[in-house]
Parts: sequence; C-alpha cells; structure tokens
Amino acid sequence: MYLADQVIQLAYDPGIKPNEGGLPGLPVLKHVMGSINLYGIIGSVGSLAISAGVWAWGHHSGGHQAEANGKKGVLVSSGAALLLGAANGLVAFFSGLGTQVH
Repeated sequence: MYLADQVIQLAYDPGIKPNEGGLPGLPVLKHVMGSINLYGIIGSVGSLAISAGVWAWGHHSGGHQAEANGKKGVLVSSGAALLLGAANGLVAFFSGLGTQVH
C-alpha cells in the first residue's frame, strides 16, 4: 500500500519546475527563438504590404476576388504580427496560469 500512495502522490505533484540553468546552450536557444520571431515579424510586414496592394488593385480594377483575397491577407498578416509581438506575454500569462492549476 505504501508504494501505491507514492505513485498517487507522484501523479498529483511531480515537483518539476522550470530551471533556467538546467541545460547548456539556453542563451543560444533564446537568441535563435528571438531571431525566428524577428523573421516572422518581417514576413508579416511584407505580406501586409503585398496584401494591401492586392486589395487596392482589386478595388480599382473591379476584381472582387482579388479585393477579397487582399482583405483576407491584410487580416491574416495583422493577426500574425499581433501574435508574434505578443508571444512572450501570451506564453508568460498562460505559464503563470498553468502554475495555479492543482
């Protein structure tokens, strides 16, 4: 019965917490993730500019399909930029929220 109590306790609280200095290479990984985030934001800016151009071209040429696709592209690009910019805050928020679950 003693082993079963330990297994139940282990399933309830394994005692694992994030450790900043646990593995080597963490600064490099943070730098790589920051660079990927920057490339994503730059890609969002480019796709936003292209989508806005397609939207304007579709509007002025009477191409309703191109205009609709341009609008969708602007919304998707804007949403991607919003999520990329808020990535650190979102992860920190949900990580903090997750630590409150028992």
